[in-house]
Amino acid sequence: MLGQYLPIVVLLALGVIFAGVSLIASRLLAPNRPTPAKSAPYECGVSGSETQNPARFPVKFFLVAMIFIVFDIEIIFLYPWAMVFQQLGAFGLIAMGIFSFAVFESFVYLIGAGALEWGPIKKIAATPMTNPARTTSSTIRRVGDDGREVGERTAA
Repeated sequence: MLGQYLPIVVLLALGVIFAGVSLIASRLLAPNRPTPAKSAPYECGVSGSETQNPARFPVKFFLVAMIFIVFDIEIIFLYPWAMVFQQLGAFGLIAMGIFSFAVFESFVYLIGAGALEWGPIKKIAATPMTNPARTTSSTIRRVGDDGREVGERTAA
């Protein structure tokens, strides 16, 4: 009766042996060069020597985290559904369709909010790019036609 637990005991013993050998090898082979920076407490990217408050995370960081959570939850629900989808029938298919639509809708919202745009911030110009008073003749006049030959003006 104890024979059925033998593989579990062997795996547990192998895990303990591997952890012990790894720790011993690390102590023997790794260089030990402590510095003040290495010895200082470190927590979540904030060093203790800073006098100012740390900078805030940008909103896009949290939007990417939301995308991760949305797809993580989707996988958590899709895997069990895929195991029993034949027994669920049409009800299961409709329920998963509604769930998939909700996931897709949240993904579209996050993309619309700029979750995956990591470039520089695009600013909308306050003044329009085109001016109705600007015409071909006013542009040419503003640039000037001094030094141009007559043939060049007609070719353009």
